[in-house]
Amino acid sequence: MLAARRCLGREGGWAQQSGKLPTIGLLVSSTPADESQRVAAFTQRLHQLGWIDGRTVTIALRAAESRPERVNEIAAEFVRLKVEIIVTSGTPIVAALKQATSTIPIVFAVAGDPVGNGLVASLARPGGNVTGLSLLQTETAGKRLELLREVVPGLRRLATWAISATRRSGWNWTRSKK
Repeated sequence: MLAARRCLGREGGWAQQSGKLPTIGLLVSSTPADESQRVAAFTQRLHQLGWIDGRTVTIALRAAESRPERVNEIAAEFVRLKVEIIVTSGTPIVAALKQATSTIPIVFAVAGDPVGNGLVASLARPGGNVTGLSLLQTETAGKRLELLREVVPGLRRLATWAISATRRSGWNWTRSKK
């Protein structure tokens, strides 16, 4: 929300100055029905901060409908619409958005290993136009394994299973073995 406030201004002031409502591009990965609780929570928090859809801001909600090819189409549409900020989640979606624009701020709610996947330069200083929250920090993978060994002292073998569309899936555990 802090990133949105910086991009949009304070409490609707931006819209009053230009006569045009600022637009937030909100890209969800599945269908609007599947994402309804997240979208409702997002719009409710914006409302609490003084940003009301249709009055002080426009929310351009788009759904990829679990079809990766839709993400590039939506990214191009957001660039054409000249949205002030794009909010989304998921590593593949953020990567596609980053390819589509280097000027529109992109805020992701969650992404796996944003540094390793090339989304940001570092967690401390993301640089560029992309920022957000990480699910997994490679810097802490070894510590997680160490804690697991403390909890299960006789641990000799460990298997992990990951389902991910990112190229770094499983990299954290592999690296932590060293």
